[in-house]
Amino acid sequence: MVGAHPFHMVGEKYARAVLEAADAIPLLIPSLAEELRLDELLERLDGIFFTGSPSNVEPHHYDGTPSEPGTLHDPARDATTLPLIRKAVQAGIPVLGVCRGFQEMNVAFGGTLHQKVHEVPGYSDHRDDTTQPLEAQYAPAHEVRLERGGLLWPMAGADRIQVNSLHSQGIARLGPDLVVEARAPDGLIEAFHVRNAPRFAVAVQWHPEWQVMSNPFSRALFAAFGSASRERAQSK
Repeated sequence: MVGAHPFHMVGEKYARAVLEAADAIPLLIPSLAEELRLDELLERLDGIFFTGSPSNVEPHHYDGTPSEPGTLHDPARDATTLPLIRKAVQAGIPVLGVCRGFQEMNVAFGGTLHQKVHEVPGYSDHRDDTTQPLEAQYAPAHEVRLERGGLLWPMAGADRIQVNSLHSQGIARLGPDLVVEARAPDGLIEAFHVRNAPRFAVAVQWHPEWQVMSNPFSRALFAAFGSASRERAQSK
């Protein structure tokens, strides 16, 4: 809601990352699950980017306990993205998930989430300090260890990269069709790909869209998504 009216919107940083780093045209998909004909929609798309959001996936989608009062949810988005993710991957449409999109993809493939990672024994506090300016909130916060032989390791050319950290939720159980691509020092899964996906199907917990053009790894990630999307377009 913006004022008294419902809106469908996307952050500019996400749109610019698609435009500049993926070299693609960003178009918003409205969260109108009941009205959208998903199969027809997928025929018209070359790739789908599931972005971050202030809202969390409602826990009933993964048999989680009810959220604490005041937790932001977006049931219309859940109703749209959760079925769309599986349909897109099965149809061979490239997908990229970031933050909430990463969590959505895990839930869509049968995984579960910790609602407050910082309260789970053994895990660090992965939240950002919202009292700080954006440059500080999105600054590198910790490293992740990339899995050799994965899809992300060749993009980095190294075993470890530094990433930002702006999330309270995290993966509890990884979906059975997903393969770990990266972990934080505390062992929390920070990236995965979909096993046996026909095309690019990757998600990361951090925010590579932030100042994407100044980060070589982030540029490479979006470029790979864009390349897979153009390949999909040419195959139609």
